[in-house]
Amino acid sequence: MVRSRALTMIALVAGALLAGCAAPSKSGYTYTSSEARRPMQVQTGVVQAIREVRMEQDRPTGVGTGAGAIVGGVAGSNVGRGKGAIVGSVLGAVAGGVIGSHAEQSVSDRPALEITVRTDAGRTFAVVQESGGESFAPGQRVRILTDPVRGTTRVSQ
Repeated sequence: MVRSRALTMIALVAGALLAGCAAPSKSGYTYTSSEARRPMQVQTGVVQAIREVRMEQDRPTGVGTGAGAIVGGVAGSNVGRGKGAIVGSVLGAVAGGVIGSHAEQSVSDRPALEITVRTDAGRTFAVVQESGGESFAPGQRVRILTDPVRGTTRVSQ
């Protein structure tokens, strides 16, 4: 009975962890519904350089830490009886929280590209966006789309 409850709790927490780590795409070819039908300034230019980088969340949600602490606490409470179960629960919660925090970060980090572009007007700048979907190479002509309201810029083919 206790094992069944523990497995149910673990499954619920794992589901919450995965849902909490989902983040909208920051790629150059994905748009949110609020960006649709919105005017953007368009420039053209040439890719000067490409560098692979990692994109991580600005602020961790804490879901991984919380879920890991709950799972670790439940698992640790099954160690011993009385004070042993309490100590096991506390140590399990601490270890689970640390592991959950690292798991959340590794799930939410995404591969990205730093694309350096020189516009036809002579201005050079870099844009970081999630990789995938479009490939870029030095010397390639691209479009630079800027949303003046949000201050966001993306590079597109």
